[in-house]
Amino acid sequence: MVYAVLLPILLFMGLGLLPVANSIRGTIGIRRLVTSVAALQLAISLIAMTAFIFAGRVPQFLEIISVGESSPIGLNLYYDGYSSLMLLLVSFVGWIICCYSSRYLDGDEYESRYYRWTAFTIAAVSLMVVAGNLLMFFMAWVLTSSGLHMLLTHYAERTAATRAAWTKFFISRIGDIALIMAIVLTFQEYRTFDFPELFAAVRLNVVEGVPASVNSLIIGWLLMLGAVTKSAQFPFHVWLPQTLETPTPVSALMHAGVVNAGGYLIIRVSPMLVYCPGVLETLAVVGGFTACFAAIVMTTQTSVKKMLAYSTVAQMGFMMLQCGLGAFSLAMLHILAHSLYKAYTFLDCGGVIARRAAMVEVVNDTRDKIHAGWAVTASVLITVAILAINFSLFSVNITEKSGGAILGTVMLLAFSTWLAQVFQKTTWKGKLISVLFTAFLISSYTIGYCLVEEMVKASSVPVQVAGSWLVVLLIGLCFGGLLLTHAVTRTGASTPLLDRLYIHASNGFYMEAWYRRQFKQFS
Repeated sequence: MVYAVLLPILLFMGLGLLPVANSIRGTIGIRRLVTSVAALQLAISLIAMTAFIFAGRVPQFLEIISVGESSPIGLNLYYDGYSSLMLLLVSFVGWIICCYSSRYLDGDEYESRYYRWTAFTIAAVSLMVVAGNLLMFFMAWVLTSSGLHMLLTHYAERTAATRAAWTKFFISRIGDIALIMAIVLTFQEYRTFDFPELFAAVRLNVVEGVPASVNSLIIGWLLMLGAVTKSAQFPFHVWLPQTLETPTPVSALMHAGVVNAGGYLIIRVSPMLVYCPGVLETLAVVGGFTACFAAIVMTTQTSVKKMLAYSTVAQMGFMMLQCGLGAFSLAMLHILAHSLYKAYTFLDCGGVIARRAAMVEVVNDTRDKIHAGWAVTASVLITVAILAINFSLFSVNITEKSGGAILGTVMLLAFSTWLAQVFQKTTWKGKLISVLFTAFLISSYTIGYCLVEEMVKASSVPVQVAGSWLVVLLIGLCFGGLLLTHAVTRTGASTPLLDRLYIHASNGFYMEAWYRRQFKQFS
């Protein structure tokens, strides 16, 4: 059944190579073909996952094409818990976007070209997800970047769109160079590109107590660099908020699918990174800082799409923090949940303003307002109780999970902060509903984690990261600063320092302006 996942990928590639239709009938034909193949891929990926689950969730390595018996180069598939979840996600989001685009771009002058490149991009991402070796992964990685570049320049006459595309192009090339160097060193070190053989060799070194070689360390750092450029981590994040001139379905595809490539790379090669001291710890700090930095900038934006863009940067930062702490199952769950949520918000961003106005009207009912101190105390106690009940019911011991204490603390701060705000601004009925909603979210998150953990158990690698007090301190400073900034701004106080901070944050601390100057010649 796993072989069948190649069918829609090949069909998508074929559709991507079709000539641009010049007639309305031809455009409608391409639109229907691409949407139909997207539906076919969704069906096949769902059936493949079902078969994988009933077969005992054993990872499968399938050799499709081999260049010679002893050649390390070939077309291989590696289908395990991680790739099955990602393929289903990409297939579902791709199908939704194709259906949405049929209305959004109906009558667009370049609709035929749009569908061709959408098919190409979905195929490239899908191929990357099921790639069985590092060389094939890189090839699909580059194809994904190329397809996205063509979608970002859908409206080539728009200066901002062209500039954003070229910014993304050059930042992506940094990641490509890092991956090329990592691939060359990987072959020198292990004499293979295939993921199962690479992981087996690394695990054997760990079991035998062989220290990481210089090449292995460099490989780990290069893979991390490639991942942070693709997933818009600081300071490579600026390309994502600039891509606002592209059609909304492209934004949804990019934020819900393509930007996850860096995180998926980290998860995919996690056995190799665990073997490299310092790499995951650095990734945790970079991810934590990116999450807090982008969250502050996000709250100052007036454009809905730009707010969503910085929200994605923050979420990708938190996902990288989870990877850096060794919580790869949580990172996988975060990718799934964020992708579905962000695809929905982009495709429905036209209704955000109306819903926000209605929500503010409901939340700002202060008839049953309670003191801030009592609100904070009550929210913390309630959140702790809900977390403890769920962890007990589902046998989740966060002290035994890598990074569990840090991520549990972040979750506690997030939910209790939100509850404290709601407690001060709603009626008692609203307070009760917010507590029930918090319980529902935490229960859903815990159940989702248990399901993902079970799916990827055979592919997981035991790891304990972030034992360094320096890493814990840096992450604590990042989220402590974010919490302090949030608490101060919620008071409504206005000081010269806060006013200056607001101005700087609303401009993204001028990093976008610096990049715009560098790529001005391409506008």
